[in-house]
Amino acid sequence: MTESFRRSGEYENPYQGDQQQPAYPQQQHASSHVDPEWPPPPAYRPAQPSTEPVTVEPGTTVWPAQASSATAPGAPVDFAGFAADGSGSGAGHGGDTALLSAVPAGPAPRRQRNRGTVALLAAVAIIAAAVGGGTAYGIQELTGKDSVASSSTSTNVVPSAKKGTVSGVAAAVSPSIVEVKATLSNGSSTGSGVIITSDGEIVTNNHVISGASTIKVATSDGKEYDAKVVGTDSKKDLALIKLENASGLTVATLGNSDGVQVGDEVVAIGSPEGLTGTVTSGIVSALNRDVTVSTDESQSQQGQGGGNGQWPFEFGGRQFNGDTGTSTTTYKALQTDASLNPGNSGGALIDMNGNIIGINSAMYSAADSTSSSSAGSVGLGFAIPINTVKADLADLRAGGSDS
Repeated sequence: MTESFRRSGEYENPYQGDQQQPAYPQQQHASSHVDPEWPPPPAYRPAQPSTEPVTVEPGTTVWPAQASSATAPGAPVDFAGFAADGSGSGAGHGGDTALLSAVPAGPAPRRQRNRGTVALLAAVAIIAAAVGGGTAYGIQELTGKDSVASSSTSTNVVPSAKKGTVSGVAAAVSPSIVEVKATLSNGSSTGSGVIITSDGEIVTNNHVISGASTIKVATSDGKEYDAKVVGTDSKKDLALIKLENASGLTVATLGNSDGVQVGDEVVAIGSPEGLTGTVTSGIVSALNRDVTVSTDESQSQQGQGGGNGQWPFEFGGRQFNGDTGTSTTTYKALQTDASLNPGNSGGALIDMNGNIIGINSAMYSAADSTSSSSAGSVGLGFAIPINTVKADLADLRAGGSDS
């Protein structure tokens, strides 16, 4: 038989007087642990119990109203006093009374956090893929063109506002192009060069400086420097010179000539006929042309110091701009219809992103060997691919193959 609950007056201390017995412990199960002291009753009456005690089995009493009011929503639950056999150890009014509260709020499971991290990474990957796939479209929108000009490299030297324009390329790259003047035993030679380090390393053609006793270099801002030869490679018609006491120069960006295609727009910058910083434009008209040039120093001096000043070369079994002599070498060249004239040798052939894709080295002229009156470009120019230059730089810095 269950004990009844007092509904009037204040709670009586179950330990007052020797005759009174605790209201709840007397129904304790025989196997349950009994604390030596019973905790004092609450200082207030349970808030409006809504039902009478419900007995579920002999010795066990449940107070639904008290359970619902004793625990605030979201409060943590203490199951520590609820034994496996249903006997509590003092968390409620009696060892056999269980008060259930909300499930305690704990940290989110690690698995969910990991799942969230994976989802975030997946989202980032998707966004990156979308950006990568949309690059070409973005460039089209910026340039207002239906197609993107073929680029030999991903580097954009030209500001986006002038991307794809000759004026934009000229403004961005001209500070990296120099005029080279060499004093020879029988005259002088004028050509161009490309700055590749801020302290004054310059790439040019071997035939521009071959046999020179002194070399003067003028930058686009009008400053003039003395230069020394670092290394030469007559078989590739390349040379590396170094300015003296130079610093803070604007360095050209070397592109990737393997990405060049026939029809790509290009710009040439050099010093034809001593006209420093001259800009011309055209397209790449052919690839992998076999161009044969002289490697003989005396022939080089003859070609630069006299006649029409053009460097003689062979193409398709024919000689142009004079006799190349008997000592020659052949290299693969880019062909362009951009106007090249005497003095462009060693200058830059540039893609529309502002990257150097070739070093101008030979041009066909209609002038004969005795007169330069009719000399001029007829749209047949050749450039050494920049990848050939980059592959040869280490050797040139070590003195070159001619040392």
